[in-house]
Amino acid sequence: MRGIDYYELLGVPRDASSSEIRSAYRTLAKAMHPDTGGTAGTFRLLREAYETLTDPERRDDYDSGGRDGAEPDEPEEPAPPPAGERRRPARRASGSHHVPTLPPIAPGTIAWWDQVRDGGRVTLFPPVRPTQAVVLAMVGGWVLLVVLLVFAGPPVPVLAGALLVLAGAGAAVGRTGRRHLAARRTDRAFAAEFGTRVVFGKPGAEPDEAGERLTADLLSRYLTRIPGVRIFHGLAAEVGSVFADIDHAVLCGRRLVLIESKLWLPGDYRVDEAGGLWRNGHRFRGGAVRLPDQIAAYRALLPDLELRGVLLLYPSAPGGITVGDPRAEVPPMVPDQFVRDVGGWLAADPSTVDREAFRTLLRQVVVSPD
Repeated sequence: MRGIDYYELLGVPRDASSSEIRSAYRTLAKAMHPDTGGTAGTFRLLREAYETLTDPERRDDYDSGGRDGAEPDEPEEPAPPPAGERRRPARRASGSHHVPTLPPIAPGTIAWWDQVRDGGRVTLFPPVRPTQAVVLAMVGGWVLLVVLLVFAGPPVPVLAGALLVLAGAGAAVGRTGRRHLAARRTDRAFAAEFGTRVVFGKPGAEPDEAGERLTADLLSRYLTRIPGVRIFHGLAAEVGSVFADIDHAVLCGRRLVLIESKLWLPGDYRVDEAGGLWRNGHRFRGGAVRLPDQIAAYRALLPDLELRGVLLLYPSAPGGITVGDPRAEVPPMVPDQFVRDVGGWLAADPSTVDREAFRTLLRQVVVSPD
């Protein structure tokens, strides 16, 4: 943004390291965040400064006097016409009134759609009670032992030992039964607390966060078909933080996907072997991707889960977006591809809700004021 010195805004010297910039940002963000009395505009500017100065290429461009964040092919301000020459009407910037929408996806073309039961029964994990088969086996074994003692007529010493075994088995059955009932109460309490709710948090409401709202609609429209799916919007990257660094997270069973939503110009987006993002064969400098660092943080937070990251793209102007190899750590995807690929990955275990992972993610949701 012209007229604003990002270094001065963050209070760091021009040769500050990334860690110094990050530390300064987090200190200021606590005071400038809308949840703590700041304004949305000031916080957005602070965030822009932080994202610019922690990205080496964007920082170099900023330091050299370039206009940070501009697309390489973004039209420049037209020069004034020579004296006496009639000025032509200014051409409307492409995409200035473009409103992206979700492409319709026919359920019949989604491979996993009919493999899951919409609204089916959910299994809570980890199980805190023995399965019904275990309980029945224990009770059945105890009854069988009683029958053998009654009809076999063993000698008195054997009978005494059998009675001791019988008493121990009966106590074990009783303890198992009590644990079973207590676990059922725990499950009922979990269900009563959250009911059938599957979406938690809210996507961004600012004009430049339209991509988040599109993704929220996409997730609710398609992935809620999977019974075990739980969707979270606006999550912190660090425990205890009040800043929504992660746009969306989707949990199903022992699998978790983190999503970053972007409205970028139409074009072909690719990720190279080093994780660099390219557009139309040129290094992309029109925006930063924060997800790799956040994926590392969530792998440490939830080490037992399988985790994926996705950069979900929508066109900010008329035209289409194509993407490259989806096997990158954070592959760019379009909505149709995301539903088919990531939806199928989550649907591998469609009916399980991991309670511990669920509560961890829920604690990371940043609740914005209404």
